[in-house]
Amino acid sequence: MRILIIHNQYQHLGGEDFVMKEEMEALEKDHTVALYSPKNKKGLAGYLQYLCYPMNWKETKQIAKKIKEFQPDLIHIHNLHYGLGPLFILHVKKLGIPMCMTLHNFRLLCPSATLFYDGNIFLDSITAQFPWRAIKLNVLENSLLKTFWTSFTYWIHKKRGTFNYIDRFIVLSDFSKRLFERSTFGIAMEKFSVKPNFVQEIKVSEIIPSEAFVYIGRLSEEKGILPLLHAWKATQHELKIFGTGPLQKEVELIAEHSPNITYYGFQNKQVISNHLAGSTAAIVPSLCYESMPLAVLEAFALAVPVLASNIGILTEMVVPLKTGMLFDPHQHSSLIQTLSAWKELAPQEKERIRENCRAEFLEKYQKGMVMNQLIGIYEEILSSSQHKKI
Repeated sequence: MRILIIHNQYQHLGGEDFVMKEEMEALEKDHTVALYSPKNKKGLAGYLQYLCYPMNWKETKQIAKKIKEFQPDLIHIHNLHYGLGPLFILHVKKLGIPMCMTLHNFRLLCPSATLFYDGNIFLDSITAQFPWRAIKLNVLENSLLKTFWTSFTYWIHKKRGTFNYIDRFIVLSDFSKRLFERSTFGIAMEKFSVKPNFVQEIKVSEIIPSEAFVYIGRLSEEKGILPLLHAWKATQHELKIFGTGPLQKEVELIAEHSPNITYYGFQNKQVISNHLAGSTAAIVPSLCYESMPLAVLEAFALAVPVLASNIGILTEMVVPLKTGMLFDPHQHSSLIQTLSAWKELAPQEKERIRENCRAEFLEKYQKGMVMNQLIGIYEEILSSSQHKKI
């Protein structure tokens, strides 16, 4: 199978970039794969990129050239924001090449992409014909221009029917699928397939045993890192933090004045796995609707339980006293009580939960299984496309 992957890279690499790369490397073992991947730019060049977001003829021509050279059987789109834009989809449709698109976030429903604003879940755009309230609130990077231009870009392509030409949308969970189903996106659910992410299993080189909890991820508002730390200061529990992001300085300052909080910054996967494998639990305090948090998968792969927010997909991935515990991230007392409840569990009970986490990983998020699901989706799309041509 000849597969062309199209993915717009962000200026700062994130989970979507990582997932795309991992999937591509897995596909390359048995298939011929090519990548078209422009990157968002800074300064004047970035401004011009963003100005072209709704109708990016330059990128459409470049993609047409790549298609002519590579002659793919199928195209897999991962990210359009913002250097690409959706225009090229119309051209690919004219060429008759089947397309699928992984929806790593909720940008097709709301310019925020995270359904998050001002510390809370923001769902107004889901049922709106045009997200005027999101624009008024500047939900995308607190910018009226960016929020409006992103909203306008997807609105005109929804009106044009651009997204109807995608043969299959891949969402990461049933939770995400339900959000699209209740929205004004307007695409039949028959076009949606659920396929989770996977993570590579990393062999632990040196388990670093501790009674610490571990946070792995971006240091940003929607991830709930600051409310977590403010609540944590009232406890004696040890916390290790791995990651970088816009709130790094605030995190460093809190850690500096809190003897039970240690900030490790950016570390490679091996170092993180060594600490995670020896911890009592991972902690995921997200305030937003996650699509498929890799931190949970990485913990499950190492048989590490997860304490997570009782929000969105996390309530499906983390089952209380089976794979971890849930807490209300908006209530400090809820987190503190959950930490205490976890610490008070008998050792044999924690061991049982650890075994459940490993089993959950092998059953749902193991690389081979997830890639088989992806190939199955590809084959369904190609089969359906052949029938259409006949």
